[in-house]
Amino acid sequence: MKKPCTRVSDHAVIRYLERVQGVDIKGLRHRIGRVVDLYQDHPHATGVISRGFSYKIRNGVVTTVIPVQGNRRKPKHRFLTGGRDGRR
Repeated sequence: MKKPCTRVSDHAVIRYLERVQGVDIKGLRHRIGRVVDLYQDHPHATGVISRGFSYKIRNGVVTTVIPVQGNRRKPKHRFLTGGRDGRR
C-alpha cells in the first residue's frame, strides 16, 4: 500500500475513532484510569504493569500504554518506580 502524501494528526485519528468508528473515548479513558487506580499504591509510581501492558505515568498522568516485551510469563500487575524508564 502506498503511503499517503497528507499527514494526519493524532487528534484527527482520535476523532475518527470516536465519530466514524464509534469508539467510546471517554469510556476508554475511564477504563485506563481505573486500571492504574487499582494497582498504583505508590504516589511516585512511574508506571503500572497489568495483564502484559505497561501504563506509563508522568506527573500523575498516564502518558502511554505499551506491551511488555521479553516475558513469557507476564505478571497480572506490577508497580514501577524510579528512573526515566521506570526501572531501578
